[in-house]
Amino acid sequence: MTIQSHEINSIKIAEVISDDMIIQSVQDGLDLMGNIYYQGFDKVILYEKNITPEFFDLKTKIAGEILQKFSNYRIGLAIVGDFSKYESKSMKDFIFESNKTKHINFVSTLEDALNNFPK
Repeated sequence: MTIQSHEINSIKIAEVISDDMIIQSVQDGLDLMGNIYYQGFDKVILYEKNITPEFFDLKTKIAGEILQKFSNYRIGLAIVGDFSKYESKSMKDFIFESNKTKHINFVSTLEDALNNFPK
């Protein structure tokens, strides 16, 4: 796992780059969040490919629990991927509602991730 640092208006953003699955459980999400926070980052960019597919099945509740932790600790999160493949209405609604808050964003490109965080 590599962390690429970005900075916009004095806000430190960590882009997490890996070929491996980084988040397979709620605990993995908490561990990553703690690691990022400890390194002084305010926001995190993750890639869909680094998150367990169970995250995108809302019945597992993994997504809700992880995103709630990021919200509680006020660490912004952007997940970059192709979310059009998720046909479940509940997942589409979940993504839509998350994106409205601007705290958690599901986006298609790194550029969108960097531009969608509140300044």
